[in-house]
Amino acid sequence: MLIKDIYINISKSEGKNVNFFARVRSHRLGKNISFLIVNDGSTINDVQIVYKKDDNFFQEISQAKVGSIVSIDGTLKVTTEGKQPFEITANKLFLISNTNDNYKLQKKEHTYEFLRDIAHLRPRTKTFESVFRLRSSIFQCIHSFFTEKNFLFVTTPIITNNDAEGAGESFITTTITNNNYDNDFFGKKANLTVSGQLHAEAFAQAFQNVYTFGPTFRAEKSYTSKHAAEFWMLEPECANYELKQLMSLIEDIIKYIIKYILKHNIDELKYCDENLENGLIDKLHFIENSSFEVVEYSQAIEILSKAKDNGYNFEEKNIKFGLDLTTEHERYLCEKHFNKPTFVINYPKEIKAFYMRLNNDGRTVGAVDLLVPFIGELVGGSEREYDIDKIVKRCNELNINRDLLNWYIDLRSFGYYKTAGFGLGFERLIMYLTGMTNIRDVIPFPRTVRNLQF
Repeated sequence: MLIKDIYINISKSEGKNVNFFARVRSHRLGKNISFLIVNDGSTINDVQIVYKKDDNFFQEISQAKVGSIVSIDGTLKVTTEGKQPFEITANKLFLISNTNDNYKLQKKEHTYEFLRDIAHLRPRTKTFESVFRLRSSIFQCIHSFFTEKNFLFVTTPIITNNDAEGAGESFITTTITNNNYDNDFFGKKANLTVSGQLHAEAFAQAFQNVYTFGPTFRAEKSYTSKHAAEFWMLEPECANYELKQLMSLIEDIIKYIIKYILKHNIDELKYCDENLENGLIDKLHFIENSSFEVVEYSQAIEILSKAKDNGYNFEEKNIKFGLDLTTEHERYLCEKHFNKPTFVINYPKEIKAFYMRLNNDGRTVGAVDLLVPFIGELVGGSEREYDIDKIVKRCNELNINRDLLNWYIDLRSFGYYKTAGFGLGFERLIMYLTGMTNIRDVIPFPRTVRNLQF
């Protein structure tokens, strides 16, 4: 039996025996009556176990420490006082596995920094139980969304020989100790993927609408609260989509996820609302029921320039067309100016990737970023360049080695669906939907600069 099932069937279980295994969250020994607070991981909700000094198992169970595993057989009693709707009077208690005196998760406040150093234990706390249960639900929800829309799920390679973004921030994977990659495992230089997009585009040419969802890796030496070396990306690729349809898809999936977790994870969201971000649930309802803003990049620059002229203190004050918006600019637009999730479209080609479709003005590309409050950029997408001459020219301008991308560029020579797609940072989404402020706290075992502990 699971504690989750007991909560679902409280009214039917009054006066009945229940039995289950669980971990001790706290243990209070009284003169005659003692209390165990336990949880088995099936729900964020705990159960209080009551036992007495004259119980024949008292001597054994009184030794149970915080973190120990116990077997419980008891009678459920519905209560009207306190936070819990019921408690269990123990008939039998067994100490299955005790903890030693070095157990670091005692019943007290722990900082997130401390908990990152014991990432193998932090899922046992209510905070991380809530976050990781939400992470699991959102993961499953994403697959449900695309299944309903008849998208094909494709698993793209983790090891590749190209850098999809052209930023040179990839991890090299090798079996040698020098740079002679001709003698390496693949006979050439290989790296961990920074994006599954290019491979997804190839599958879109066969199936029209596809998505890939998996781990990606970037060797960006960033210490910010929203960057990690290993993270998950959701990357759909859609045939015959333009920016309008792409933005609609992005808005639809975010609202779909919000609706899902409000229905299936309300206990976890209530905990996050009370402990991570006050007003979180109201925020989610607001997003669910509002339309996202859309603004041209050129208009965004005008808004930021006006804010600067009116005294807003940006760190980057050189605001002009061609500026690659930083987090402070992104957050100003969606937090201060529009106060809602905001799409910025049609960026200068110089600050965007080689594969984005060149607009008729010759200086912007059909790109879109979704900016959300407290995070900044959550989603980046574009229409893909379908003109083979233009994409070759762009590769030449950026000194991109075409030999590594011939297979991708040549897709345009063999009957080409015009496609568009986006990349959504999964961990940033979880941060936004839980109120957690650091990406290190929404990944089970974070990999960041100078950090590879587990």
